[in-house]
Amino acid sequence: MLSWFQALLPREDNFFRLFDAHAATLVKGADALRRMLDGGPETDRWRQAIVDHEHEADDIAREVLHAVRRSFITPFDRSDIRGLTNSLDDAIDQMQKTAKVVALYEQTAFPPKMQALGDVAVRCAALTAEAVSLLPAMRRHHDRLNTLTEQVAGLESDSDTLYDEGMKALFLAHRGGQALDFIIGAEIYDHLEKVIDRFEDVANRINGVLVEHL
Repeated sequence: MLSWFQALLPREDNFFRLFDAHAATLVKGADALRRMLDGGPETDRWRQAIVDHEHEADDIAREVLHAVRRSFITPFDRSDIRGLTNSLDDAIDQMQKTAKVVALYEQTAFPPKMQALGDVAVRCAALTAEAVSLLPAMRRHHDRLNTLTEQVAGLESDSDTLYDEGMKALFLAHRGGQALDFIIGAEIYDHLEKVIDRFEDVANRINGVLVEHL
């Protein structure tokens, strides 16, 4: 009877499987974001792909939070599981918000600095997925995890520079008029920078787990 009951409960390794699946949606979302920023006739296709990946991430997040409520055994503190899940979800949510702005203003052309921010998002997503994959053996991979989270923080700093340069170029391109184009461009830049900020939030959550459980 006890073994049958235990079989119904979420196993500890199921959480790590769900974390990996959640991180994978960020990788797919960031790839779609970057492809959307190439512009042209495929813009809407990739915008919709971001939305689809965000819905997939929501389903995974709900599964994790449901498992936390009904599980006796978790790989680390429940509040850390919720925090990591929420930060992963926030990252893909921010990509979806960026896509929403692009759709709202019917944008199909994006300047190089926006595309460069998309490249940073792709790199952050890859680092995040690797970091999440190492959590089951975090003690053994402590040094690598620290390196990965530091790299994400470094990319966030790079994104600040790209944002400033992009905003400057945007201002120079539109200072003679076309105020609406400047406003739209500035809003897209703001959302793209926030995407990178959300990846740094994930890195900070992972660092917090390392501190608490090593």
